[in-house]
Amino acid sequence: MSNRVDQVTDSLLRIEIELRRMDVWEASPPPEHAFRSTQPFCLDTMEFTQWLQFVFLQKMKALVEAGQPLPSVSGIAPMAEEHFRGRAQSGQRLVQALEEIDRLLSGR
Repeated sequence: MSNRVDQVTDSLLRIEIELRRMDVWEASPPPEHAFRSTQPFCLDTMEFTQWLQFVFLQKMKALVEAGQPLPSVSGIAPMAEEHFRGRAQSGQRLVQALEEIDRLLSGR
């Protein structure tokens, strides 16, 4: 199990590195009300990259650090593909990093 946790931890770091490389990493979180969204990925209150940084990465890091069970299903990469469709920034390396975490968490 620890090997999987190590792989997930490495994958989370790759996602963070890619967000920083793309220059979308933010120093401050969105306002508190943005976190109360009932929409998937907080689509109505945050940019997808904000959700990755402030919701997904934070929750996953907390689970890993607390030794809690990790999600057994993940499908974030398709959302990233949709987010970057038609944008100047392709986000391809971020999508690949998210495909990796999806595979690790879903056991594929």
